[in-house]
Amino acid sequence: MTPDPAVEDLLRDLAPQVLGTLARRSGDFAGAEDAVQEASLAAVTSWAAQGVPDHPRAWLQRVASRRLVDAQRSEIARRRREQALAASEVPGAEPSDRDDSLALLFACCHPALTPPSAVALTLRAVGGLTTLEVARAFGVPEATMAQRISRAKQKVASSGEPLTVPGPEERPARLRSVLHVLYVVFTEGHTASAGPVLQRVDLTDEAIRLARRLHQAVPGDPEVSGLLALMLLTDARRRARTDAAGDVVPLARQDRARWDADLVAEGLSLLDRALARGDVGEYQLQAAIAAVHDRALRAEDTDWPEIVGHYGLLERMTGSPVVTLNRAVAVSMVEGPVAGLAVLDALGPVPGDPHRVDVVRAHLLERAGRPTAALEHYRRAAACATSLPEQRHLTAQVARLVGAAG
Repeated sequence: MTPDPAVEDLLRDLAPQVLGTLARRSGDFAGAEDAVQEASLAAVTSWAAQGVPDHPRAWLQRVASRRLVDAQRSEIARRRREQALAASEVPGAEPSDRDDSLALLFACCHPALTPPSAVALTLRAVGGLTTLEVARAFGVPEATMAQRISRAKQKVASSGEPLTVPGPEERPARLRSVLHVLYVVFTEGHTASAGPVLQRVDLTDEAIRLARRLHQAVPGDPEVSGLLALMLLTDARRRARTDAAGDVVPLARQDRARWDADLVAEGLSLLDRALARGDVGEYQLQAAIAAVHDRALRAEDTDWPEIVGHYGLLERMTGSPVVTLNRAVAVSMVEGPVAGLAVLDALGPVPGDPHRVDVVRAHLLERAGRPTAALEHYRRAAACATSLPEQRHLTAQVARLVGAAG
């Protein structure tokens, strides 16, 4: 049976919410996730045959609760504790409208986990991705990712912490990890690291939804506001980033009339309020850069000197080579491509995205009047790109330069 895409989308949205509720009530994170997976599989078959129920979340929660109880009964029977279970209440059987996905997000960003493990667990448990999809996002085999996620769940379960949003005293230590994980999820959705499409809308939408929930929980934190503003200002350009064939449309050539004006306005308002607090962090600076682009009615109206200044502050704050790479582009727009290439020449390796340096270098070399050198770097970048739309875009640049030379 071929799964109905509409049902798959609905389950991707509902499963993390049900998982959060079931894990909170039962205290069994790993068991709750297994139960929700089984319930989701049952939903695919049942809803295809009988139609989606009037209250699909309640349906999924009831079935998952029964699956969890069955698993617990089996374990308890093995340990000869049937009588204790018979007297106990079924955990999470009552349908609930409460959305526990934010508490689930904090649990997935447990300090005992490494950042990659936290991101992987969040994508799996909160984002609703399959283990295979998470593995592809990380560029590792599915079996490797399954082991990583399993170990992460075990660490969270063994911590014994309740599934709740941390209070004011514990929150700061966890908040930075949560922001980083949300940023990574959004970034993977905005420009997918691999696959047939440039954007993973399911990931960007989920990251924005969780960022909104986080902003509601801690409205006074400027970096939470900054991250949400960054997401909105960036996602506002979604419709203009690809053409009808799904191919990449560079920022300078996008039809800005297709940008979402409501998202731009909301993002700018959030950013202005965050910056007014005076405690500027890296997400606010990134949002400020996005805001400069979004305020420009035409590409040629972009205030590139302001962007260079923001990237300079962000570079000193983070020391990130990715920031330096982006600053090279901004510098080239102010001082010319040779100045941008000088910034690149001083840049060390860029972890996780090596072909991006070749893309930027090729672009700057072409602008500097060195098409032969640019062609070499476009070819290298195209050979390394794992996103098919990016690969097609880079291959088109190669063909264009070869045609111009021939």
